[in-house]
Amino acid sequence: MKIAMMGSGGVGGYFGGRLAAKGYDVTFIARGAHLAAMRQNGLTIESGLAPLHLEPAKATDDPATIGPVDIVLLSVKLWDTAPAAQSIKPLIGPDTAVISFQNGVDAEPMLVEMVGARHVMGGIAQIGAKIARPGVIEHTGTMQRLVFGELDGSSSARAEALLEACTKSGITAEISAEIVKTIWTKFVFLVGMSSVTSLIRMPIGPIRQDPDTRALLLNVMREVVLVGRKKGIALDVDFAEQQIKFADGLPATMTTSMHHDLERGNRLELPWLAGTVVKFGRELGIDTPYCNAILGGLKLYADGKPR
Repeated sequence: MKIAMMGSGGVGGYFGGRLAAKGYDVTFIARGAHLAAMRQNGLTIESGLAPLHLEPAKATDDPATIGPVDIVLLSVKLWDTAPAAQSIKPLIGPDTAVISFQNGVDAEPMLVEMVGARHVMGGIAQIGAKIARPGVIEHTGTMQRLVFGELDGSSSARAEALLEACTKSGITAEISAEIVKTIWTKFVFLVGMSSVTSLIRMPIGPIRQDPDTRALLLNVMREVVLVGRKKGIALDVDFAEQQIKFADGLPATMTTSMHHDLERGNRLELPWLAGTVVKFGRELGIDTPYCNAILGGLKLYADGKPR
């Protein structure tokens, strides 16, 4: 199986590294210091679960040099989706699958429009990982899970092949026959977690212990559920309450990539998370006061630290 990782940060670097370590033909598409470090020293995954060092690591900044592949795993930041979709076109053969493991709910419609519906599958990644330094991925905790499937719910040989590769590589993975709903279930939790950890500038531990910040997290997720159900996604009415219980079982130090980006003064995925909920709410005639407040409270940081 030939795989291209379009984006080689926490998600792409970790899962691509696991697959490559088991002998799968993986090429990492990266840029800057991270690319240079992988070319010179390989890729290192620091993890309490199973650390590894992959050397050599096949890495490039030009997808056109790779040729057609079986699967493209997309994990770039959401604002890079359109340019990434354009740049991966040389990777796409007749049966190539393109799977977004990005945040949010906007990537799949955009990919369908740009590369064609027959090539696009849906997916979610659940992991706490980031680039600790160039060429090094830091995995925190033990969660490392991929869920993927055809957008129409059908079974496919390409999904089964990826599942087999993940299983052999020690990656927790499963195929979903309801991948669009699965993407929304992650979206509910992610909007809540990213919004509240970033606004409060703290990890989940103290947030879930304080009654006021706990209520804020719950109410943000309730708004996402309300919007999703209005859009026809079969989320349980009490899904937000289920997710707050899930949050109670997370490590107290767990936070989100958006919180990390905020602390570093980087650009935020805010417009595609709480911002998307606000946009959908306006389109559907649903009030989203909590997500509106999150958007207002963080918007001046959305393009990076204000000068």
